Amino acid sequence: MIADDATMARLMAMSQGGDRQAYATLLTECEKWLRRFYARRIVPHQIDDLVQDTLLSLHRKLASYDPERPFLPWLAAIARYRWVDHLRKVYKADETGFDDSFAADSAEPAIVARISLDRMFSYLPPAQARVIELVKIEGLSISEASHACGQSESLVKVNIHRGLKKLAAMIEKE
Repeated sequence: MIADDATMARLMAMSQGGDRQAYATLLTECEKWLRRFYARRIVPHQIDDLVQDTLLSLHRKLASYDPERPFLPWLAAIARYRWVDHLRKVYKADETGFDDSFAADSAEPAIVARISLDRMFSYLPPAQARVIELVKIEGLSISEASHACGQSESLVKVNIHRGLKKLAAMIEKE
């Protein structure tokens, strides 16, 4: 069964009321949804850990859910934050480096993260993807990005805003 938002919201409200059966069902359905959500974002052998981390976050945030609001966007926000945390860990592990005996394995997380970013950027217009890459990933200033890609500074800001907004909407939709 693939539960819809109304069913998930109802299960969540029942879980908040202490219904253990509803909570077990909710966790099972959330796990299925999260596996689909992460399947296109990270390598398969990392999905289990990320799903479990996200379910723990959902458990910690159980009381903060408002039953009057849609459930799946709330879950998607938690999943997105956990995914971003995961990407940060991957990049941090790559930056800290390992001794030479692990050199063959150390590039894998960075490559996977880069593939995930490239896949996400493919849904954006090239101008938006380029300025997000320059400013948010490479760390250039707005002025430097403006000179590098030939866009005005205000257009760089607009393209970053629109591109990030579109990426967030795509992530929440899933």
